[in-house]
Amino acid sequence: MRHLRDHLSHRAVGVKQSAVRDVFDIAMDPNLVSLAGGNPWLADLPLDELGRIASDLMTRFGTESLQYGPGQGTEEMRAAAAAVMAADGIPDADPELVVITPGSQAAIDTACRAFGNPGDVVVVEDPTFVGALTTFNTWELDAVATGTDEHGLVPAALDETLTRLAAEGRRVAFLYTIPSFANPSGALLPADRRAEVAAICERHGVLIVEDNPYGQIAFDGDPVAPIAAEHRDGVVYLGTMSKIFSPGVRIGWALVPAELKREFYLSAESAFIHASTYSQMLSTAFVTQLDWQGHVRHVTGLYRERAGVLVDAVREHWDPGVEFITPRGGFFLWATLPGGVDTIELMHRGIAAGAVFVPGGAFTPVEGVHSTLRLAYPFVEAERLVEGVRRLAPVVNDAVARAR
Repeated sequence: MRHLRDHLSHRAVGVKQSAVRDVFDIAMDPNLVSLAGGNPWLADLPLDELGRIASDLMTRFGTESLQYGPGQGTEEMRAAAAAVMAADGIPDADPELVVITPGSQAAIDTACRAFGNPGDVVVVEDPTFVGALTTFNTWELDAVATGTDEHGLVPAALDETLTRLAAEGRRVAFLYTIPSFANPSGALLPADRRAEVAAICERHGVLIVEDNPYGQIAFDGDPVAPIAAEHRDGVVYLGTMSKIFSPGVRIGWALVPAELKREFYLSAESAFIHASTYSQMLSTAFVTQLDWQGHVRHVTGLYRERAGVLVDAVREHWDPGVEFITPRGGFFLWATLPGGVDTIELMHRGIAAGAVFVPGGAFTPVEGVHSTLRLAYPFVEAERLVEGVRRLAPVVNDAVARAR
């Protein structure tokens, strides 16, 4: 008799649980201070106006808002996505080349469907988004890390990585990168490096999948133009409503080169048919009827203050042997402890002390002990940020002392 698990595909057996999801389950404990989850701050949304708009949508559109919709996304939502991309720094995005997805995670999944064969390589910055790594693993793609520093991708390292992979005869499906305030490092790739990365990928014939959830969360109010702004034909550009509006609406998109649009759209449609019609209507209304850019400016100011509080608390309470990238935008502070400190073990000790973070090993395809960790600040009020750092201080400082 076959066991039920014998029915699982090799792909399903190989799927790994996201370490961030594991931590989220733990972080639900109200006695813990969670510095783990990269949740946006939603309490300052114009909820009364949104409630009125939501009710009006149902009254005006009735069953249409609850019905099947176009697989590529509604015309109105694609135009709204183009308006958001204009604020990102892509003023001429063509709505006809936009595919709406249930969040940008679904767009990452679609990129794997459309561009990757089992055994292909996806080149990633190290560290990178854990949700993307999980998706690459699911599609049996080999995530290969390339070098980064405090500013993000190092072009020379990328060139070396792609040259080596070509010499090995490996097919590279695409480069996956988050140039603006990357998750988890918070690094901001300078404009000149963006141009270098595009030129290197063009020379090697490698497609770029550019993920930009955080680009407008720039603390100086001046987002750096995406790679796709000047290199449209070589880039699949991903955007989302999750950080500027709400992750719960599950609306994201891909701006796809014209030559790849049909296959990308059909790959998306085969997975989820279309994104929620009602969520598209609500997201469109957020962009067209409300001061969405004013909201982004407001929460960016709030995140800037909280990031400053977190930086000050780390400097005050943690051993100076802990190095970190000072956030210039986005949601995260990335810290590095002395070599040999296992931050997975440290996480469990931190939980016992009453606070939780995400260990750096979750964000890399490179095996081994990792001495890095991610702290998130957007969803945590200032006094709780300080308290979380204080609770972790004895654990962190003891680990640093032992490493010495």
